[in-house]
Amino acid sequence: MKLNYDKKSKDPTYFIQKGFRNGSKTTTKNVARIGKHSELLMITDDPLSYAREQVARYNREEKNGRVSMEVKIDFNEKIKISNVPASSSTSLNIGYLFLQQLYHRLGISPFFKEITSASRITFDPDLVNRFLTYDRILYPGSKLNSLKHLNRYYEQPSFDYQHIHRTLDIMAGCYDEYISHLYETSCSIVRRNTSVCYYDCTNFYFETESPDEDYLDEVTGELVKGFRKYGISKQHQPAPLVEMGLFMDADGIPLTMCLTSGSDNEQTTVVPLEKKLSKMLHNRKFIYCADAGLGSLNIRNFNSMGGRAFIVTQSVKKLSAGLKQAVFNDYDYRLLSDGSPVSIQALKEFDRSDPGLRHLYLDRAYKTIPADKAVDLGFYEEKTLKNGKKQRIKSTAMVPQSIIITFSRKMMEYQRTVRNRQIERAKQLLKNMDPETYKKGPNDVTRFIKKIENISDEGKVKKSYAIDQAAIDEEEKYDGYYAIATNLDESAEEIVNISSQRYKIEDCFRIMKTDFSGRPVFHHTREHITAHFMICYTALLIYRLLEKKLDDKGTHFTIGNIIETLQNMNVINIGDMCYKSTYTGSQVLTALNAVFDLQLDRQYYQPKELNKKIKKISG
Repeated sequence: MKLNYDKKSKDPTYFIQKGFRNGSKTTTKNVARIGKHSELLMITDDPLSYAREQVARYNREEKNGRVSMEVKIDFNEKIKISNVPASSSTSLNIGYLFLQQLYHRLGISPFFKEITSASRITFDPDLVNRFLTYDRILYPGSKLNSLKHLNRYYEQPSFDYQHIHRTLDIMAGCYDEYISHLYETSCSIVRRNTSVCYYDCTNFYFETESPDEDYLDEVTGELVKGFRKYGISKQHQPAPLVEMGLFMDADGIPLTMCLTSGSDNEQTTVVPLEKKLSKMLHNRKFIYCADAGLGSLNIRNFNSMGGRAFIVTQSVKKLSAGLKQAVFNDYDYRLLSDGSPVSIQALKEFDRSDPGLRHLYLDRAYKTIPADKAVDLGFYEEKTLKNGKKQRIKSTAMVPQSIIITFSRKMMEYQRTVRNRQIERAKQLLKNMDPETYKKGPNDVTRFIKKIENISDEGKVKKSYAIDQAAIDEEEKYDGYYAIATNLDESAEEIVNISSQRYKIEDCFRIMKTDFSGRPVFHHTREHITAHFMICYTALLIYRLLEKKLDDKGTHFTIGNIIETLQNMNVINIGDMCYKSTYTGSQVLTALNAVFDLQLDRQYYQPKELNKKIKKISG
């Protein structure tokens, strides 16, 4: 700040003047009035020296973060007239700076510089990727929507729609290198726990009328399979799909992913991606953990070699007759908590409302059964015949493994409650409609309805329907039972605990699909679809890293609370002199500032102060 006055005036007015830089715009304003020369003569013999002392005092206060400014408000002043169709907000988000600190620590900027060093591009693909990633977390939508709202960020980034498409092309061209780079640099942010690597698959459906056609390269003879294809979907969507496979570490932080055609069998994605993961981890040993659908014979065999191990869920219903007999034989069961012997029959019959038996209601019983023969588990594999057709045959290969059977009274009660509701719906269905017109499925209520055919005296077949009590009794046998297959020699409690963490990968998919709106996808080429999910993956990684750093400080919040806080961290410009916060304090904000030390909990910010923070973040 400096002294400003009219040197030609006989009775000048002294002001404290300050220069402000807001982006590329520089302005100077009188922020405080010291007084007229004649007025100051009443308190000092040397008004000019007194005024200079006041400027020096203001400068000292500014260094300590305290300064007073005079702001004149004209209530008759109108906003500037504009020809745009709709008014927009002038508030600017600074909450994204927490995300930006993690983005830069991932070294994505130097990565883009390296891969584009030999090109002649005139735009910054890192800038495009950076703000598309922030937008995916804070304001998920289409790329065009993100472009239209770039002015909501404090930095006011600028690029064109064509630059987005060119960035997507660049990203798709370095897919493996990009994913591997993110893992390597993330290790410097948090300690990655890769002792257990969890895997699962999900589908993203596309609103398109037809699937992508296969393409035959006439030069190489290679058949390039279409990307968006019809396949099996949990949502039963009659639309083409793209399948995503995701590996995450023991803390729920993503490690790597793959994208395949929606018609591909998800089991075929595991081994190729696991080989890439092993290379990323420099061949460090880890435990492969997945659900039953991703625990085929081939996958278990692969994870039985090279020091690898597996823990996969196993359907009790699909076990062989011999293994089922061992499961239901009420012998050699022990409590998971302390290893004491227990009877399944006793667990089924004790009074669950007795407070003294609450520990039994929350505990589980377990038994370990050797099961080295794959045939005992009902495994099947595809064999290609000489005529090119594929045949499903029973496998006779050997897999060193055991089955850990657990029983939970709490789970049994839950499953029976769900089934009783389904039975009631089946009874209502019998009253109101023909069950044959109802859509059937393995978990549908119609599985409890049986068809009865009676032949009348005239020889006509008369159909009737009734509740199938035998089917209910058969299903009820499995209530509370759960099976895990593994080739580890660890304790049953440790293996069960490892398997119980699989829910975190479902959380990853939920965040990507729901909170980050991974779909709808407004792209149709393989390259742009791939790059879109690379951005979604980057957003998920950054969020999980942020969440992990908060957890390490002993604070945990829901994703809704975290994102809402970041979204609401807006500031407004006050005459280009400073920015005023329009957000309130919160537990999330306090925790974020404690972890990242950005001091974004102030009521007012000077432009140069925010600019210094951004410069410090980018390093």
